[in-house]
Amino acid sequence: MEISAAGRLEVRITPADVGKRVSVRSLTGEADRGEKFTDTVGVLTSWDNGVLRITRKNGESVLVAESALVAGKSVPAAPARRRGPVAAYEELARVAARAWQPVESERLGEWELRAAAGEEPGACPPGTAAGRRAGFTRRANSVLPLGDTGMPLDEALTAVCRWYAARRLPAYVQTATGAEGTQELLCAELERRGWVREVTAELWVGPLAPVADLGAEPSGVVLSREADEAWLARYRRKGVSEVALRVLGSGPSVWFATVPGEEAPAAIGRCVVDGRWAGFAAVEVDPALRRRGLATAVMAALARRALDEGASAAWLQVEEENAAARELYGGMGFAAHHAYHHYRAPESSAPTGGGTP
Repeated sequence: MEISAAGRLEVRITPADVGKRVSVRSLTGEADRGEKFTDTVGVLTSWDNGVLRITRKNGESVLVAESALVAGKSVPAAPARRRGPVAAYEELARVAARAWQPVESERLGEWELRAAAGEEPGACPPGTAAGRRAGFTRRANSVLPLGDTGMPLDEALTAVCRWYAARRLPAYVQTATGAEGTQELLCAELERRGWVREVTAELWVGPLAPVADLGAEPSGVVLSREADEAWLARYRRKGVSEVALRVLGSGPSVWFATVPGEEAPAAIGRCVVDGRWAGFAAVEVDPALRRRGLATAVMAALARRALDEGASAAWLQVEEENAAARELYGGMGFAAHHAYHHYRAPESSAPTGGGTP
């Protein structure tokens, strides 16, 4: 907190600091219970009508009444991690997008509108709730908003909703928070317009070589360029469609790992090699065979292949509530880089017609 020469806490931020990372202390609780304070650190995303909105690293928005402020100051960005690869948010966002490529896409200025959904027999008319389809993975069915659309935000969002309505898909915008260059301001603007944050996860990064060293060769892991029937039998998404297969097989250099089992594979995994990056996904183990090192063996085998192709850094996605995965990946040297979110358009903004923007 900012302390004056007289030893008093001071508020040294104003509405002009919107967009900056700040640290504030505010008064909470009831007066008859004594003064209680809470500290909030994050990006100041708005200051309207006497209320501050501060977006924390995990994307959570905190509202603070200006009248409750006790102290506040702008603060520098969080210090860079001391381990693992250094990467800018935009680089990682583009690498992750290439690992889950859509079936079709379109540019809206510098934004990329992405969709991956096949035709459904007997589907209802476009734009109706009953006629909506669920695409394969939100990442392949959401807007990647990197850069400028060349138009006001409201016009851009209207065009986004029309584009997805024409494909009978809900409109999603993928955003990120918690790192330099992420999109806290866009998150706040979407929330102001009623967009709903449905999914939050984290993208973790780490050095690749230590992962490769975790499993001794030979490990019994079979690598393939395609997801065969055995691999799909273990994959948690049942009834994989032709569109899903296209997305799973997309990427600069895709590898699938399988540990054979009696009826279905004991474990599987997927890795996409893209320049210096190796992206891990779909690491799944037979529930009856967990905690036997199979996930580690799968990732180690994929990491060795990625090293052979020139990669040196690794990334993966971790859900907030998946404590087991967070423990596993943390032990491998991975650490959180940023949080990412999928915002869904409010139903009231979905056009009823099926035309393209």
